[in-house]
Amino acid sequence: MQKEDTSWFASWFDSPYYHILYKDRDDNEAANFMDRLTQHLHLHPTSKILDLACGKGRHSRYLSSLGFDVTGVDLSAQSIMYAKKFEKQNLNFAVHDMCLPYKNAAFNTVFNLFTSFGYFDNELDNLRTIKAIKTNLANNGLAVIDFLNVSYVASNLVKQETKVVDGISFDIKREINNGYIQKHICFTAQNNSYKYTEKVKALTLEDFKNYFKDAGVKLKQTFGDYHLNTFDAATSERLILIFGV
Repeated sequence: MQKEDTSWFASWFDSPYYHILYKDRDDNEAANFMDRLTQHLHLHPTSKILDLACGKGRHSRYLSSLGFDVTGVDLSAQSIMYAKKFEKQNLNFAVHDMCLPYKNAAFNTVFNLFTSFGYFDNELDNLRTIKAIKTNLANNGLAVIDFLNVSYVASNLVKQETKVVDGISFDIKREINNGYIQKHICFTAQNNSYKYTEKVKALTLEDFKNYFKDAGVKLKQTFGDYHLNTFDAATSERLILIFGV
């Protein structure tokens, strides 16, 4: 039996308001990124892919449309309940904690996309996740972590803004505090006031290299954006890491 999770991401990601706030994410950009990434990795048409922290499964669904055998897992029961509507022969979803291995040596590729890493209060959970990814990989498998670039975020931080989505005004404040990039989100809906804080550890390339060393995996390549351009610590929007055993 899975224990109840009271961490910020368990409650916020299961909230319907999380999905309202982020409803306008660019699906075309996500699809183009998946096209470039799968082509760059030279994935075989029968490759088995694990989409780790898949949310509602937008990447998983697109990858399955390319013909790959895809499994999407996420801690959010609400997200997985939604994603399961799209299940088919080569697309399945399950509730799962990414700190733990899902299936030993079962996947040719593991994707962890759209800054779905570094949420944990316990530093060891970041390393546990890398080790779990290693366990999930079949021989000669590769994994991809798509993370933010801390230096770029710090230089371009929008400290305060208001977004109105579906008639709800989300007041958002951002800061970098105590080694975490934090986003404080306040809003009122249906006569109730809500406050959530997103928190992502400000991990650098060197931090990931240390995780990889401790987990016994090797960094193969790094990219700086969804077009797979070279990573530059000062100017790249993303930190995309490809690694394996």
